[in-house]
Amino acid sequence: MDVIALIGRIVFTAIFIGSAVGHLTATDAMAGYAQAKKLPQPRLAVRASGIYILVASAMLILGIWPDLAALALVPFLLMTAFIFHDFWTVRDPGTRRQEQLQFLKDVSLVGGALAIFAMYAGDPHPGLNLVGPLF
Repeated sequence: MDVIALIGRIVFTAIFIGSAVGHLTATDAMAGYAQAKKLPQPRLAVRASGIYILVASAMLILGIWPDLAALALVPFLLMTAFIFHDFWTVRDPGTRRQEQLQFLKDVSLVGGALAIFAMYAGDPHPGLNLVGPLF
């Protein structure tokens, strides 16, 4: 089961790694979207969030306090869901459906992150970690 848990952590973080790369390589484009959503300091917010999710993902993959790493992704996902994918404010039906899909994806990932947190915060927890759970 330890190997399955490791594979699960790697697969789970793939979306965050890809997103972090986007945050750090397409900062101006993403900052424009953040600015349109009235986020203060959009360029700084995009860079900081990119680094944040990259660090949390690396910790989760490597098994460095995997419970904390999984839990750290939850605020990012909730902010993304409710601030950036607020489908209930969109009038165009096609755009509304896309935003609703992204919102539901983020909320589903919150569920996955909480499940990973519970798995590692509980006892016994899967192995193959560099540093065991914090909680």
